[in-house]
Amino acid sequence: VLALQEAPAVAMADAYAQRTGRPALVNLHTAAGLGNAVGNIESAWYNRAPLIVTAGQQTRQMLLLEPYLSNTQPHAVPQPFVKWAHQPARAEDLPAALVRAYATAVLPPAGPVFLSIPMDDGDQPCDRHPVIRTVSDHLPADELALAEVIEALTEADAPVLVIGGAVDQRGGWDDAVVLAGKLRCPVWAAPLEGRPGFPETHPQYRGALPAAIAPLAQTLVGHDVVVVIGAPVFRYYPYLPVDYLPAGATLFHITDDPSEAARAPVGTAVLADPARSCAVLGAAVPQSNREVIESPPVQVPHAGDTITAEWLYHTIDTLRPPDSVIVQESLSTMAALRMQIPTGRPKSFFAMSSGVLGYGLPAAVGVALAERDEGSHRKVICIVGDGAANYVIQALWTAAQHELPILFVIPRNGAYNILKSFAELLHTPGVPGLDLPGLDFVALANGYGCTAERVSALDELNDAIKKGIAAEHAHLVEVVVDASVPPLLTPPSS
Repeated sequence: VLALQEAPAVAMADAYAQRTGRPALVNLHTAAGLGNAVGNIESAWYNRAPLIVTAGQQTRQMLLLEPYLSNTQPHAVPQPFVKWAHQPARAEDLPAALVRAYATAVLPPAGPVFLSIPMDDGDQPCDRHPVIRTVSDHLPADELALAEVIEALTEADAPVLVIGGAVDQRGGWDDAVVLAGKLRCPVWAAPLEGRPGFPETHPQYRGALPAAIAPLAQTLVGHDVVVVIGAPVFRYYPYLPVDYLPAGATLFHITDDPSEAARAPVGTAVLADPARSCAVLGAAVPQSNREVIESPPVQVPHAGDTITAEWLYHTIDTLRPPDSVIVQESLSTMAALRMQIPTGRPKSFFAMSSGVLGYGLPAAVGVALAERDEGSHRKVICIVGDGAANYVIQALWTAAQHELPILFVIPRNGAYNILKSFAELLHTPGVPGLDLPGLDFVALANGYGCTAERVSALDELNDAIKKGIAAEHAHLVEVVVDASVPPLLTPPSS
């Protein structure tokens, strides 16, 4: 699968690996080409996507001379966002290095690795092929390791679950639902996760926790036991300090990432498979009879004179197929999107956990390729802001060339609103360089081979979204939305 630039190539492979659960190989151009890809290599790192990233290197005979297109520091360029970086000392070591790269990428926590390959290595003899071996890609989880968590949940008066994307990544979606049903407690999504680990349509689901210390701690007031499964503790954004937890609360952190466990500022960490842990806990804790307070229904937004992001997302959710897949990178309206387009099925929502712009468009291509290869053929709907889309606009070409039936929706607010939101939080409005006038996504899409249309009136929106969903090829809808700057931290739904 050809991409026209290195950054979209990595994002396509990332999303393909996440959707299929299998590692992907992505080959990049040497030197500066690897540099182009580093942002999305960082996203793959935080997304826990098992990628084997390779890049060419100049011939070994000339490396000492630093010729044109040589990578003088192949180990350093992708660091620290790869699990392993290597350039074989000898050409004949390359096959064994590939085997090690594969094993490293899939071992928990999964993530990208990097190999630099001198261009003449393939011409050299290899006297011994490496032995093909098997590595387990799951950590265990059992009642002994989780005994303290089981005891705390059994004795808790007001427990709460915080579920991260690693639960879905490891196949624990249904087990998390069973666990929540046994505990009859609220369930929150961990802040700024790239994929949900629990159905957002479930009556016990409360929404995503705020991504700042003070409001997150305030949200958890009243709970005595907090169990975080498959997510960091916690992924914060603006600095709003206070105690990390409300008074009287005890936190347990279940993760398959030792680094994640080590950097958590509070709590008892248990290194175990997040999905399997949900199953073990669900079987071990007694059935609670506490009253379940269901989340209030999501309010239907008001249809005003202009198209708001809320109304756009409500329209998409009303018209989309029930099994459709959402790929998202519209950061300033992410809270509205997650509220209006809730995810009710596993492997049905993909975004990035890194904050690096330039993921959504090519990620949708990777998911659509996986849907085709897996034979599921679910409709992929990609929602990307007008700022983020420009980082990887070349991905539209790959979608067109492979005749992928993706609906690309660009909410066009004409600004980097996420940065305007941050500026307002810091009481520094009017920062220059955040407006994006003069962009024409219809023309851009047509230039890359996609059909496209622009919508600016409310009465045009339904027909445009219906047309895009029905299209059997890549189709882009640019939607002019209200440009009001939303607050950076949206209050939780309950």
